[in-house]
Amino acid sequence: MIKPSILPGFIELLPEDQLIFEKLKEIIEENYKKAGFTPIDTPVLEKKEVLLAKGGGETEKQVYELSKGKTDMAMRFDLTVPLARYVAQHYSELSFPFRRYHIGKVYRGERNQKGRYREFYQCDIDIVGDEDLHYSNDAEIVSIIYRVFQDLGLKDITIHLNHRKILSGFFNFLGIQKHTDVLRSLDKMDKIGWEEVEKLLEDLDLDQEQITELKKFVSIQGSNHEILDYLSSLAQESSAYQEAVEEFKEIVDLLGSYGVDEKSIQIDTKISRGLDYYTGLVFETTLNGHEQIGSVCSGGRYDHLAQHYSNKNLPGVGMSIGLSRLFYQLKAENLLKIESASAAKVLVLPMEGYLQDGIELVEVLRKGGISSFVYSEKPKMKKMFKYADSIKVPYVVILGEEEAKKKEYALRNMESGKQELLSREGLVEFLK
Repeated sequence: MIKPSILPGFIELLPEDQLIFEKLKEIIEENYKKAGFTPIDTPVLEKKEVLLAKGGGETEKQVYELSKGKTDMAMRFDLTVPLARYVAQHYSELSFPFRRYHIGKVYRGERNQKGRYREFYQCDIDIVGDEDLHYSNDAEIVSIIYRVFQDLGLKDITIHLNHRKILSGFFNFLGIQKHTDVLRSLDKMDKIGWEEVEKLLEDLDLDQEQITELKKFVSIQGSNHEILDYLSSLAQESSAYQEAVEEFKEIVDLLGSYGVDEKSIQIDTKISRGLDYYTGLVFETTLNGHEQIGSVCSGGRYDHLAQHYSNKNLPGVGMSIGLSRLFYQLKAENLLKIESASAAKVLVLPMEGYLQDGIELVEVLRKGGISSFVYSEKPKMKKMFKYADSIKVPYVVILGEEEAKKKEYALRNMESGKQELLSREGLVEFLK
């Protein structure tokens, strides 16, 4: 006999948790659909040369590689690279701006640790333009983050915003050359503190005046409008910097038009998202009072989505929710706002000799859009109710001789214990 087990870093849930997980996924997907995004799905396996076109970095070390015959393959490690390939490959068949969502599993050979998996779900949305993409799309993506977390019952959030063009413009104003390295250093500030970041900046050969100005910049405090006013007062001679600040102001204003509560938005000049492909707005989302969890949703604007696969300029903006990690974190912090659920709304419990009547009743309920099934094992009352409790079904119908004759059924609320006598049509109407 082989001991049943799964590989380290992989996850599977028991039915109760899986139902909650599916509800989280459903809420996210419904928000994506409401905003008019089109679903796509791409292969889990891609050609290695396509998936690793950019090359280098930590990601490549984590990729699962396979080969079959002469074909080298790799498992997708995120949903952005497949999107870039998809848009480049189907460019002539797509309408732009192209609005897509993709919910699927990705694979990374990360070191196994709590809440970080080697196989996990990501829930992405992106808006991709052809040559140009208006910054109002950036505001829309942020508004969808806000709406998703409202609907998940996680209303007390902060979406931290910054703008990479402002950072780049300010770096140029200070005469800083190594933009990407400086961004990566600043992005570590919340984790390692300013003193350690300062050492990293010194290692990058920044002089003391540059470091002092950067410290002032990333330490700006105040309301969003106060911070924007302060940013406007800097680098007056740089037209590129000032244009970026004006764009940032307009994005923040548009968020109000999208119904985003100003209290949920915070301009944070130290956010940079480290990755070098972001070129405009960047954002990270935290749960207030649970900042130790880290960002639960992040993303930003990029100008060259498919540069490794096409000479077309395809700018875009997008965001990603790591659903598997989010589920683990919410459960660990006791923050899951979705109550445990059952796959069915009604369980029909037929007495001996009335299984066929039970099946007929279930068919009526299903045609009425009510999820239901019949208990078909030996009809022992104690065992039937124990089973109903174990699967957390909210209602049961007991069906015996009287019910079969009169076509009236006792519907029991499993939580309150209350019963109502209803016809078949009455059952459907009540349960709807």
